[in-house]
Amino acid sequence: MLMVNSHHNILTSEVSSSMLKSYKILTVTHKRTNLKEIGQFVVSNGEDDSVETQLIQIKTKFGIEELMYLSTCNRVMYLFYTDQDIDQKWVRDFATAVNPDLDVTDLYLNEHLLLKEGKNAISHLLEVAASVDSMVIGEREILRQLREAYDQSYKWGFTGDNIRLLIKTMVESAKEVYAQTRIGEKPISVVSLAVQELLKTKISREAKILLIGAGKTNSLVSKFLKKHQFKHVTVFNRTLDRAKQLARMLSGQAHRLSDLQNFKNGFDAIIVCTGATQAVINIDLYNRLLNGDTAHKIVVDLSIPNNVSREVVDQFDMTYIEIEGLRSISEQNKAFRYREITLVKKLLKQRLIGFETLFQQRKIARAMRHVPTEIKAVKERAINEVFKKQLDELDEDALSLVHEMLNYMERRCIGIPMKAAQDSVL
Repeated sequence: MLMVNSHHNILTSEVSSSMLKSYKILTVTHKRTNLKEIGQFVVSNGEDDSVETQLIQIKTKFGIEELMYLSTCNRVMYLFYTDQDIDQKWVRDFATAVNPDLDVTDLYLNEHLLLKEGKNAISHLLEVAASVDSMVIGEREILRQLREAYDQSYKWGFTGDNIRLLIKTMVESAKEVYAQTRIGEKPISVVSLAVQELLKTKISREAKILLIGAGKTNSLVSKFLKKHQFKHVTVFNRTLDRAKQLARMLSGQAHRLSDLQNFKNGFDAIIVCTGATQAVINIDLYNRLLNGDTAHKIVVDLSIPNNVSREVVDQFDMTYIEIEGLRSISEQNKAFRYREITLVKKLLKQRLIGFETLFQQRKIARAMRHVPTEIKAVKERAINEVFKKQLDELDEDALSLVHEMLNYMERRCIGIPMKAAQDSVL
C-alpha cells in the first residue's frame, strides 16, 4: 500500500519476489476515493490531444516498457511493466503528467492512490477481475472492462508479451472463479431482484404493464423488460420527453403522469418508482385504473417512501412486491456472495503460483531462443570449415551418415538445455 514515512517522507510499497517485481499497479478505487475525485486521475480527452496521444507522451516521458490503462466509473488503473523503482517523486511526477491541475501533495496522493508491486500487483489484478474488489461483489462487468482496456492498450501498441501473459492468466482465473464458486449467484441488485420476482409470477409477455416514473431505477427496469421481451408497456412520467425515451426503447406508449387518472386501457401489472414523498397510487386512482376489472394484479413498488398506499395493498387482490422486502433479499444474497470470497482467494492464490511458474518458463524461453540458431551455426561451421577437408574425402554413403548424425545431434543439443531449464522451474 502506498504510504509516507512521517519522519523521512519516503514512499514505501508492498514489495514481492524479485522475479515479478517489474509488474506494478498504480490505482484509485471507490474504496479510498469518492467518485468525483476518482475522475481527477483519469487521462482526459483534451481539446488538442486524444487519450492515446497523452498516454504515448506519458509512456515515453517515464520510460515505461509496457502500459495498460483502465478507467471505469469507480476505478482508474495504470498497469505497468517496468524495471524502474517507483518512489514518491515518481508518483508525484506521474500524477502531474496525468492531470496538471491535480493536488500533488504527498498527503493527498497517499490518501487516494494505491501502489502495488510484484506479486501484490498481480494478486490485486486477479481479485479485481474476479470482482472481489468490486463495489458489487460477484458482478462480471469489470472483467469485460479489463479485457476491453487491454485490447485498446494493445491496439495502441502500449503492451507487450509480459502484460499479454498476465492478462491471459487474469481471464482464465476469473472464468475459473465463476465456474467453480458461487460468487456470481443470487442477484443483489434491487432492480434485478424485482424483475426476478415479477417473472416468478408467470406473467405473460403479452401482459399490459404500466411503468410509472422514468428515473434511473425505472430506466434499469426498462432494460430488463426489453430483455425479457414484454410487448405492451405504457410509460407515465412528469416529464413527457423522458417518458418518450423509455417508451421508444420498449416500443410502447408515453404519457404525462397527470394523465394516469384518466387511463382506461387496463393493466395486468404496475411498476412504480417516482421521487414523490407520498403515495402516488391511492384507492381512488387504483379504482380508476381498474375500471371495473376484478382480476388479480401485480404491483411492484420500488419507491422510498412507498408510492402505493397501504390501503390499496390491503384492500385489493394483488401480488405486492415492495422495496423493503427486496432489500432484505439483497442483503441475504450479498452475505452469501461474501462467504464465497474465501474460496475465491484460495483459487486465485493457486493461479498466482501458476503464473509465477509460467512467467519463469517464459523468461527462460526468451533467454534461450538464440540457442537453436547458435547450435545450427556450430554445425554449419563444422561442416563447411573445421572438417570440410575430411568430409570431402568421404564417399556418398558415409557423408550421408555423417549429416544424419549431425542433424540428430543438433536436435538433441537443442532439446536438452530447454528441458533442463523447464525442469528447474518445476
